[in-house]
Amino acid sequence: MSDAGHSEGLRAGDFRRIAANGFGDPQNSYAHSMAEFRGEIYVGTSRHILALLKLFPPVDAASMDPWPVKVPPSVEQLDLRAQIWRWPRGAQKWEPVHTSPEIAGRNGRSVPRDLGYRGMAVFRGQSDPAPALYVSCLSSVARGTGARILRSEDGVAFDPVGEPGLGNPNVATFRSLVAFDDHLFVAPAGEGTTWNVTRAPMILRSADPVRGEWTPACVPGFGDPTNDGIFELEVFDHHLYAGTFNHALGYQIWKTPATGAEPCRWTKVLERGAYRGSLNEMAMSMCEFNGALYVGSGLQNGGYDRTYRIGPAAGELIRIRPDDTWDLVIGSARETPHGRKLPVSGLGPGFDNFFNGYIWRMVVHDRWLYVGTFDWSVFLLFAQRWRMLPWLQKHVDEHGAEAIVRHQGGFDLWRSRDGNVWSPVTLSGFDNPYNYGVRTLVSSRHGLFVGTANPFAPEVPAHLARGWTYVENPGGGAEVWLASRDEAVAADPGEEEVCASC
Repeated sequence: MSDAGHSEGLRAGDFRRIAANGFGDPQNSYAHSMAEFRGEIYVGTSRHILALLKLFPPVDAASMDPWPVKVPPSVEQLDLRAQIWRWPRGAQKWEPVHTSPEIAGRNGRSVPRDLGYRGMAVFRGQSDPAPALYVSCLSSVARGTGARILRSEDGVAFDPVGEPGLGNPNVATFRSLVAFDDHLFVAPAGEGTTWNVTRAPMILRSADPVRGEWTPACVPGFGDPTNDGIFELEVFDHHLYAGTFNHALGYQIWKTPATGAEPCRWTKVLERGAYRGSLNEMAMSMCEFNGALYVGSGLQNGGYDRTYRIGPAAGELIRIRPDDTWDLVIGSARETPHGRKLPVSGLGPGFDNFFNGYIWRMVVHDRWLYVGTFDWSVFLLFAQRWRMLPWLQKHVDEHGAEAIVRHQGGFDLWRSRDGNVWSPVTLSGFDNPYNYGVRTLVSSRHGLFVGTANPFAPEVPAHLARGWTYVENPGGGAEVWLASRDEAVAADPGEEEVCASC
């Protein structure tokens, strides 16, 4: 998207916060999906992320005391109905356009059909009179049904297409949602121990989602039983690329050309986490830039996979050319079957920040590549030190958790014009340490939108004279930031309420 006024790249001061505190409802933890549709911006939320992790582990709840948010005794006391918000053209505020309905659950009680809206894509299928907005969902199969795909023609009414789980009622979510070769491609997940894992990793495709006609686009796990899931999809060089989740050996990258109605022809491009092994467990972000496909990695659970006991480690960034040769852009130098790889940027994993466990989102805007991270340092405020790695415990003892979070907390957003030289936009989550991740990035005609992951709400622990107690957090809840030259775009009226010390 062209924006001549920002030809030198965006800086933190170019951004204004246009939504805060979960769009006024701090229970909205993540701006989990975002898309431009019919000239307007749509954001899908997920709610109570940290409360759900406490009530439904695999995350080890004993690793933090106190827990970072106040959690009720029962999940029924949480409003988990996911929402979709719209930023209309010329508007001064966001509009709620959709809230998940409730359905009869497996125990006979009403439960939210959708816990989150994880992906969005604009696509015109064979039965669509015009391009429609498709939305992939997150659900609770233990309490409700399999996840849905929603469709909207007008951005107001969002209706399911296809069966729950697209025929597999145990599918809890769909990760990527990508249009390619006159088909819509989706990657089911959540049929296992986490929302990232599935028993038979698969990509499905449909030329006509309205009719509910979905067919497999690959064999399970690309024929490799070590693949735990299909994590990310992206279009590059007239191919569809897929990145896997593989805790045993490290992610794989596969690609297929356009094949029409014929079966997809997949070729393996890269394996073993670009030869870093399981520390590059997930290929979790992809973006085409300057004739190459950039791939960001991470470890599930925020950079420390406690399910499979991998890490902690920071994410890396590589780039793949159309001929399948590749460079290490940000990461650890190593020997590979393709020769010794040194980071062309000179930066180590996580942009030289150990706490950047994910290279979470990427987008090209005005000929610059922007990369956002997940930074888990804010959890040091609540972590039990005796359970930390020895070197981290020493670091916290020397500097103090509060000081580390004050100087380190909040996601990073970096930019590059060539993929080799990088400059930070913000290293502090736009001065809010509770903004621990860049969950969505969209380049639009309005400017560059950044949607955050911020689940530290409604109440967080405060260490008072009488001990730990939970208090309201004015810095909690998902946020949206915009860099735009349009002076008609108003900043969020409560912007001054958010600060690094909140």
